[in-house]
Amino acid sequence: MTFKKINAWLHLWLGLVSGIIVVILGLTGCALVFEHEIKAWSNPLVHAEPSASGKILPPSVLYQSVQKALPGKEIESVWYYGHNRSARFSAHEVDSVIYVNPYTAQVLGMKKENDVFQFFKDGHYYLWFPQKIGHLVTGWGTFIFFLLLISGMILWWPKKWNKRSREQSFKIKWKAKFKRVNYDLHNVLGFYSILIAVLLAVTGLMMSFSWFNNSVYWLAGGTNKERIAAVSDSTTNIKVNFFNQIDKAWHKGVHEIAEHNPYEIILHFPEKASDAIYVCTDMYKGTWRDVYLDQYTLKELPASNKRLRDEDLSSWIRRSNYGLHVGEIGGLTTKILFFLVSLICASLPITGFYIWWGKGKKKKTRKKAYLQPST
Repeated sequence: MTFKKINAWLHLWLGLVSGIIVVILGLTGCALVFEHEIKAWSNPLVHAEPSASGKILPPSVLYQSVQKALPGKEIESVWYYGHNRSARFSAHEVDSVIYVNPYTAQVLGMKKENDVFQFFKDGHYYLWFPQKIGHLVTGWGTFIFFLLLISGMILWWPKKWNKRSREQSFKIKWKAKFKRVNYDLHNVLGFYSILIAVLLAVTGLMMSFSWFNNSVYWLAGGTNKERIAAVSDSTTNIKVNFFNQIDKAWHKGVHEIAEHNPYEIILHFPEKASDAIYVCTDMYKGTWRDVYLDQYTLKELPASNKRLRDEDLSSWIRRSNYGLHVGEIGGLTTKILFFLVSLICASLPITGFYIWWGKGKKKKTRKKAYLQPST
């Protein structure tokens, strides 16, 4: 009984402290679940009309087209989104992204990244505080939420597993008074969402704190390895053409390296003689593969990721963390499920606050009735 009282006290006060943070994280998380689908539907620049040949052009052709549109600007990277989708270029000192038809090299337009989804991201990552402060607030708010889920599960656990307790624990009594319905929404929905809510909290903590990420990695059997720098061997003195190498790297990424969605690929252009050509491929269900190619020989450098299926459990968890957090790991079905759970998580501090406020109001009413003189 003493343990349960302490647990109930912690659940109450931790919930009051972190309530607003959890509501914001839950609602902004809901808004971000279908970001890519909404952008694809609402932004006409992301669509590209195929040419008669239906052949996607190599980066060099698109690069030169963007150079003409942005003279004097240093182009940083290109992101091919696949068939019937435009390619997206980023350039230094340009606050907009450039959309290009990958079939014709026609520049379709420019759009600032600072859209409504950026507003939700700033809220989800930093609560709209300065980045350094906000990152800590959301991180520790998520940690408190994780503790709340555990203490909430202890509070939910029935004393006796009889018919009455099962109905109270697993069913919402919709025909009851609002106070009881609110209690059931907190208690029952909290139970049904517990597994995914814990997954959201753990994956969020892995993105928030390196110590937590390293701890999960270690518990899964991983050993911390020294980071390998991706550096091209500039001492080879091989004379190469920049555009030819970029095109070859793109072709290698599409036809040799990629296993999933080969035409969805990102390339970062080297700026110095020692820079590698960065190729991001296998973008599939919220995961991706980072590959670094020597810009002279196009050999895959040791800093590159393995294929996901070849990774051990610890590395698989670390690389799949984003997909697990946003629900992409299982496609549209898990995205819908994660959206609903995120909405429930946002509601828990509200229903919990009403339970606490109602108890306080009830105590005041009883005290007033006790003090009132009898006639």
